[in-house]
Order: sequence, then C-alpha cells, then structure tokens
Amino acid sequence: MSTSADPDLSHITPRDQAEILAQALPYIRRYHGKTLVIKYGGNAMTDPALQADFAEDVVLLKLVGMNPIVVHGGGPQIDDALAKIGKKGTFIQGMRVTDEETMEVVEWVLAGEVQQDIVGLINAAGGKAVGLTGRDGGLIRAHQMKMTDKDDPTKVHDLGQVGEITAIDPGVVKALQDDQFIPVISPIGFGEKNESYNINADLVAAELATVLKAEKLLLLTNTPGVLNKAGELLTDLSAREIDELFADGTISGGMLPKISGALDAAKSGVNAVHIIDGRVPHALLLEILTDQAYGTMIRSH
Repeated sequence: MSTSADPDLSHITPRDQAEILAQALPYIRRYHGKTLVIKYGGNAMTDPALQADFAEDVVLLKLVGMNPIVVHGGGPQIDDALAKIGKKGTFIQGMRVTDEETMEVVEWVLAGEVQQDIVGLINAAGGKAVGLTGRDGGLIRAHQMKMTDKDDPTKVHDLGQVGEITAIDPGVVKALQDDQFIPVISPIGFGEKNESYNINADLVAAELATVLKAEKLLLLTNTPGVLNKAGELLTDLSAREIDELFADGTISGGMLPKISGALDAAKSGVNAVHIIDGRVPHALLLEILTDQAYGTMIRSH
C-alpha cells in the first residue's frame, strides 16, 4: 500500500490474494458503522515505516465504513522538548510532575507537533483527519489529580497540572465522524478556570470509548500483549480473568494503568478491548480484519 516501499506480493497467487481479501468480509460487515477508539503510542508512533502503516490502516477502516478515532500519547517527544530547554522531568510514582512551564511544553508538543504529524500522515494516506484537544467543543473537562503516597496514605503529592477527567462531551467527535472526518485527539483537558491539564492518554482513550459506547478500544503498545508468568501471550481474557491476573501479580508495572483503564471500559459497555503489539506492521488491520490475534483481547463478559 505505501508507495515508497511497496511489498512484493508476486509470490502470492491471485487466488490466494482474493481469499485473503474475502476473509475480511465478515469483519467489515460486523463492524460497519461502529466506533473504534485507537490509542496510538510506542514504536508505531516513532518508526517512519510503522507510522505510514498506521495511517493507511486508519484510512482503510474509515473507507470500509467504520469510525476510527485516534487518541495519541507523546511521552518521549515531551522529554526531548524539555531537554532542549534544559528542564529535567520529575516523576512521582510514575506520574510526571507538571508545573506551568512544563505544561506549556506539553501543550505545544502534543497539540502542535505530535497531533499535527499524525493528522498529516492520515491525510497523506488519503483520509481527512482533524486535530482536537480537550478544549475543542468542550471535549474533556478535568480537575487536578490528587495522588496519595503509596507508603503513607495521609500524604498527598502535588503533581501540578496533571489532570483527572471530570467529564467528556463527545458532541464534536460525533459531528466529525458523521461527516467522514477522522478525529485525532491530544490528551489535554481544561479546568473550571480554563487551566490546562495533562492527562494519561490511555485513560482518555478508555473514557472516550466508554462515553461513545465504542465497539472496540484498541491500545497500541510496545509489548506483544498481556503475558502470563511463563512469558506466553494470553490472547483472549474475560474481565474476571484480568482481575485474577492483577491479584496474583502477573500484571504489574507500566501495564497496570493501561489495563485498569481497559478493564473499566470493558466493564462499562465497550464490547472488546485489544492490547496490540504496535511493532507489527499493519497490526491494526490484522487485529480487526482477520481471525489472527496480534495481542490480547479483553471481553466485556
């Protein structure tokens, strides 16, 4: 598909190519008109070949009648920008402490640079993408996150302008997707005094999927999916099984916030949540349009 380095398909017979295309039909039929919320991050977002694949996948899904919505992160890009102005990121319990100056950098990196790159990629692949932040159409209202110390419950850390979602008003997203546009959303919310908040992109994607009653929430990551203690991929899990994996410590570290948001979405009516290996070319298409598993699917029941 991408013209710069088209893969050579001459070794696949025309009949096999037709079979491959025909296999997508039941999935296209099943998800036609349905909303897919996609959290875009990790290698898929920084490797140019994978970027082009992602953009093509999103455009193809839109053209066959699905409604993809992209929510993006940008941690590494924020770190690079802060380093350029000589600012060192501080983290408390894995969360970035965000003072006013840091928040300005976060806004121009996410809403200016990263978001516009993604919009450009999707448009170059033949789609019509529109960039949004939480301010647009009053999309994401937020308040300051209060973080309790994990060792001393009486102590609360001030993370500055790190936000929790108060409410999501999806009107602007619905209006765009009904009009053939692909929304690309930066995870920045706004507060009662119009102050900005930096919000975890996984949580924004999960909350948006819940509010929109999305068919699927897809989280692109740098891992094959959820692994068991032996390091094997668990391709299909129910919400109850996930709870058990939390309890016995199989799921820990950076996977915790990702999965807890995913789990909330699955329990609140999103039909399926997929944690996908974004390092696989066209992972999005393969996960949605084939019966092969390229990650972990969490079913709502």
